[in-house]
Amino acid sequence: MSTTITALFDSRAEAEAAKARLKGARVDADHVHVHDQSSSGYNSSSYSTHEDRGFWDSIKNAFLPDEDRHAYEEGVRRGGAVLTADVDDDCIDEAVRVLDEANSVDIDERSSQWRSSGWDYPATGATTAGTASALGGAYGTTDSDIDSNRYASTGEQEEVIPVVEEQLVVGKRDVNRGGVRVRSYVTEVPVHEQVRLRNERVDVARRAVDQPLAAADADAFRERTIDVTATGEEAVVGKNARVVEEVVVSKTAEEHVEQIDDTVRRTEVDIDRNTDIDTGATRGATDKRI
Repeated sequence: MSTTITALFDSRAEAEAAKARLKGARVDADHVHVHDQSSSGYNSSSYSTHEDRGFWDSIKNAFLPDEDRHAYEEGVRRGGAVLTADVDDDCIDEAVRVLDEANSVDIDERSSQWRSSGWDYPATGATTAGTASALGGAYGTTDSDIDSNRYASTGEQEEVIPVVEEQLVVGKRDVNRGGVRVRSYVTEVPVHEQVRLRNERVDVARRAVDQPLAAADADAFRERTIDVTATGEEAVVGKNARVVEEVVVSKTAEEHVEQIDDTVRRTEVDIDRNTDIDTGATRGATDKRI
């Protein structure tokens, strides 16, 4: 049984070189083709659809999901080239190794770069269980660890319905719960005090005396000078600063448990099987990814 390997290269020259290396290796590969803007069916203005498959119509077993198929088309639109080859299932690992060594493009990484620069097509590589993201989200061998830059597909087709489930994520953020502002400023308050001051005064008085001069006062006629100084007190004002009170601003933290009640969505899938009783064949069966 054969599987179609799909790989993207930055130029047709690189794709042709990879084609030559693939044919030169001991790989059982048929229908090795290179597709670029010159290929039949290429459309530069729109992506391929299920009705108009573009250049994919010439590839026998290339059945890729729309987003991945369109990623390869975007690579061609940007000047690249797509290589496809029908490879025997026993040779897939070797074929992938050869294409790896030929510098094939990691389609998931490249499409992510395109999206970051404005390409708004849905992300590639969004594969579900059963797909071999080994080949860039490809159909193909889940047994081996194949590089995620190619697609391998069998001749069968399948449709995938993703089952999506939301999970409740509860986080925390800081909010303003109010507060207090304490401001200090200086004011002047009138103060009245009393102090008792002492002042001296010098008085000079004359008084009449009539008495004989004593012998001891023989020097009464000596000139003399007497100095008497009067003193007084005056108020001296000084100020001393003292701490008379403290205003303490502090905060405390407490924790509490808040109950969060919400709803999350989940995709439910109902499967109705339509069985042909006469032949035992099941209608509507999808192709299988291996």
